Amino acid sequence: MRRFLLLSFLYSSFLLLMFSCKTYQLTDAKPISNSEKEVENLYFSSNEDYVYKCQMEVYGNDISGILIIKKISETTHRVVMTSDFGNKMIDFEISENDFKLNYVLEDLNKKMVINFLKNDFQELLRQKYPVAESFENENSNIFRSELNRKNYYLYFNKENSLLTQIVYTRNRKEKINFSFEAKKPTFAETIHLKHKDFKIDIKLFQITETE
Repeated sequence: MRRFLLLSFLYSSFLLLMFSCKTYQLTDAKPISNSEKEVENLYFSSNEDYVYKCQMEVYGNDISGILIIKKISETTHRVVMTSDFGNKMIDFEISENDFKLNYVLEDLNKKMVINFLKNDFQELLRQKYPVAESFENENSNIFRSELNRKNYYLYFNKENSLLTQIVYTRNRKEKINFSFEAKKPTFAETIHLKHKDFKIDIKLFQITETE
């Protein structure tokens, strides 16, 4: 199954890149003046272990396992994914500018797969976002951040100030949509990562201490 998955990934990626995503536009939102100079994604800022049940759908193929994310320094996280039976699949350390691969299962040791994981987790674990513009709609305060020619739209719930969504865009096209369900600012119970120009969908569900 893994070999079929990788072949599908490699051969389909080039074709999918030929199709453009729609230009990303805010709907039912208005610009506002705001004194915020920086906003943060704090969901992986704690030193505790973040343990999730991971479900990935990649080009119609389903992969499941256990994902553990641990902050090991002020700028770096360690990410380990195992199978449901506890066999290690991949282990890497990642920061905004660095990536160190500690272990990868032979079937996953493909450049495109590693780059896909590296890029997705760099975006997911990014913490600080300088604010370029501020908006609001009925439910959210929205901040546009510009970093390295990329744009991010961060949605914070007006009632509890929790981060509910990050939309990553490039060249005004939506690339990845991150959505979060959380009860506190440092831990999201569920995370949904959906690519717009690849058939890749990742869902993370909190594993509680009693599970």
